[in-house]
Amino acid sequence: MINKAKKILIVDDEAKIVEVVQSYLENGGYSVCAAYTGREALNQFEKEHPALVVLDLMLPDLSGEEVCQVLRKRSRVPIIMLTAKVEEEDILSGLKIGADDYVTKPFSPRQLVARIEALLRRTGDNTALLTSLLAFNDGALVIDSSKYEVKSDGEIISLTPNEYKLLVTMAKHPTKTFTREELIYLGLGEDFNGYDRTVDTHIKNIRQKIEPNPKNPQYILTVHGIGYRFDGE
Repeated sequence: MINKAKKILIVDDEAKIVEVVQSYLENGGYSVCAAYTGREALNQFEKEHPALVVLDLMLPDLSGEEVCQVLRKRSRVPIIMLTAKVEEEDILSGLKIGADDYVTKPFSPRQLVARIEALLRRTGDNTALLTSLLAFNDGALVIDSSKYEVKSDGEIISLTPNEYKLLVTMAKHPTKTFTREELIYLGLGEDFNGYDRTVDTHIKNIRQKIEPNPKNPQYILTVHGIGYRFDGE
């Protein structure tokens, strides 16, 4: 269950956006603090210790990417990036440096709040474990990145290194549809020498190991003509 008293840090140089998002969050029972520049965001983070950060990429001093990189050196706090950049490379870059999710502008405040709630639900109450422990479907599937361990119904699952990397990449961004090329770039790395269809083989193997019914998967779904999506809750 989400603790609605959690504090959210909103970072955006557009006061109207901050005002609207703050209103929606406070109506939902959250506590909100705001920053309008990158440096102010870092100061507010140290002062307020928020449970989650909503971070705009286009800031007047430090960029959102720079702020994200600094935060990632200090904390595992969940970060949702707000961006007017819709190019795939920009979004992949944000995910690569440590963002947990992204929302493109213009956006629905209700959708953003739903993303915040989903991310807090996945990461749980312990800030120290925010990016190291992911649990889905009431703990039926648990991924512990600190131990490189995956459990299904309490049993440790043996995954190959590439299977593990692909599962973690998708599990960190539920409901996002990944192309095979994105999974190779984000999960397996730019030095991966295999073909993009190798991803299909890895996905098939992961399903055999973590899905209650691999022929009717509930975690890793195929998005026909595009790629795959992780759908655990």
